[in-house]
Amino acid sequence: MSNNNNTDTAKLLKQALKELKKSKDSVQRLEKEKHEPIAVIGLGCRLPGGANSPERLWELLENGEDAIVDMVDQRWVGDDFYDPDPEAIGKLYTKANGLVDDVDQFDAEFFGIAPVEATLMEPQQRLLLETTWDSLEHAGIAPDSLMGTKTGVYVGICHMGYSHMQAQYGSLEDISPYNGTGNSHSVASGRLSYLLGLQGPSMSVDTACSSSLVAIHLAVQSLRKGESDLALAAGVNLILEPTTSMIFARAGMLSPDGRCKTFDGDANGYVRGEGCGTVVLKRLSDALRDGDNVLAVVRGSAVNQDGKSQGITAPNELAQEKVLRAALEDARLKPEEVSYIEAHGTGTPLGDPIELAALNTVYGKERSDKLVVGSIKTNMGHLEAAAGVAGFIKLVLSIHNQTIPKHLHYSTPNPYINWSNIAIEVPTEQRQWQAPVRIGGLSSFGFSGTNCHILVEQAPIPSDINDEKPATQFAPELLTISAKTKDALQAYLQNYADALAMPSLQGQDWNDVCFTAATGRNHFRHRATILAGSAQDAADKLNGLLKNGDATGIQINDVGTNTAKIAFMFTGQGAQFAGMGQDLYARFPVFKNALDKVAELMSDELDQPLLSIMWGDNTALLDETQYTQPAIFALQYALTQLWTSLGVQAACVTGHSIGEYAAAVYSGVMSVEDAVKMICARGRLMASECERGAMAAVFASAEETRNVIETLDSVIDIAAV
Repeated sequence: MSNNNNTDTAKLLKQALKELKKSKDSVQRLEKEKHEPIAVIGLGCRLPGGANSPERLWELLENGEDAIVDMVDQRWVGDDFYDPDPEAIGKLYTKANGLVDDVDQFDAEFFGIAPVEATLMEPQQRLLLETTWDSLEHAGIAPDSLMGTKTGVYVGICHMGYSHMQAQYGSLEDISPYNGTGNSHSVASGRLSYLLGLQGPSMSVDTACSSSLVAIHLAVQSLRKGESDLALAAGVNLILEPTTSMIFARAGMLSPDGRCKTFDGDANGYVRGEGCGTVVLKRLSDALRDGDNVLAVVRGSAVNQDGKSQGITAPNELAQEKVLRAALEDARLKPEEVSYIEAHGTGTPLGDPIELAALNTVYGKERSDKLVVGSIKTNMGHLEAAAGVAGFIKLVLSIHNQTIPKHLHYSTPNPYINWSNIAIEVPTEQRQWQAPVRIGGLSSFGFSGTNCHILVEQAPIPSDINDEKPATQFAPELLTISAKTKDALQAYLQNYADALAMPSLQGQDWNDVCFTAATGRNHFRHRATILAGSAQDAADKLNGLLKNGDATGIQINDVGTNTAKIAFMFTGQGAQFAGMGQDLYARFPVFKNALDKVAELMSDELDQPLLSIMWGDNTALLDETQYTQPAIFALQYALTQLWTSLGVQAACVTGHSIGEYAAAVYSGVMSVEDAVKMICARGRLMASECERGAMAAVFASAEETRNVIETLDSVIDIAAV
């Protein structure tokens, strides 16, 4: 009796320890997910000064360029509304603005939008479409590969200038349903999800000047919660008509001399700016798994509100301190680990001292080096709803390039700031970012009182990554380029010729360049393929074609509008062989991840590890039915994931015997989890309950074969024709 009790107690203790371990693992997993770093893998922008790409923006910042211009006739006739008297009714005391190029241009056909709808579409929506497409290509993601995925869209947007213009200059007869979809802020985000077929959360955010940084914060939260597997966070702002500027001028917010002199003694307001930026975000663990180019990592973020302050638009120093501390806590960082802050820094006499005081209170204690603080607003003005994403892209580029750009228009320190007693300095010249780990913060404060702070860290260096990145070579020495029209392809070929000659691109692995061009872009009707051994070789061949008509090594094709339809056929039992899929597993991360997923699902169903059966120590079992069928299904599932990642999609599927299960999963009839359970159970039952038999392939007609079978004294039948 005593021995039985001891045995029962031991079993109970063992079970209790097992449950405790499961609970501990669950808590650790939840804690990890709550604070998981988020990778920045793609950037797109249209910003003042012709900064229409991350590369051009970095050039602007490195050169210390001032992108502010006078309003001549880009949006309205500047002289018609200019009066230096701040009290003049219906006038503006400044002409200065940060403007983007070609805001009236849009390729509606490219995005499948009818001309009548495009005309009534808010230009802010057009910019969002363009920069989002650019950001996905920058990330090496083919936009059409995101159809049906859990990709979230978060857009910061606040002004409705185009709607005001339609109301002012249009008539009642001009009203169309497209006025609604074309101007609604909710459609700004919804249109992106609709265009790309995204099925994650989609929302537009208006917290005034902090809108786009709050959008990034929400995207980070969505990824951590698992609502999204990929997130697009954006901000957009356009200056289309003068009345909004008049409102800010009447409030005394605008600088009369047309420059943001952030932290300077002559600071007297801000300059309005416009633009659009989109960032592509992904959980760091997923980005490393998928071999993405990680530019930087979001460590943490926080949002709060000023609450009751001296006025609804007045900043609240204590509230700013709280949001800084909350972001540090979310990031699990100490204040002294942060070496740079991209400030809100609008250049107002009230806002600048309050912001620096809050920064010093939170970040200025126990530092060995001073905190460096700058602002992109000195380069291009205050982009309002897009200010946060503009500052975010600058911060990511600064971290990535290990350089802190020069802060412009700073000569006489603001006398309302006690510079001798704060651990803060302003970078009057460009400098190397020297820190053990480059970590920067970014603030955006909305004039409605909503504050946001985000902390960004350098990307993991290769030595920090435990798992070796699998090779992803697919189409070495074959560069693919495509466009929707002949003229667009011609322009694109010139763009490629220019880009391929750049030293920065020639320093990249040529196989990686070809791989991304093949798999990270949509492929359109008009196509060019260039056989080349290097970036310079490809540039030379393209220039030969463009300048001399020499098409050596280049194929130009028009594939037409009717894309060839592809069918997938999934085989039944009998096609297995030891080592099947092993080379693909070593070469392609997508194939490896898919096979690993199925192997993990089958670990509870099989008594031997799946991979050991396919090419390991247990390949002798591969011809046993209970192992054959799961192995074939796993290979077929992984193959479909690989083909899909390469842009190959089936129009129809068919399968024989167990191949029907992989076909059903591909077509969405059943989940891979359900298929795994059914396949493994099917294999076990057939192995244990069915008599052993044999199959043979006969290269003859069914009638001929049946005639032969009838002459044999055996139980043979035709299984399939």
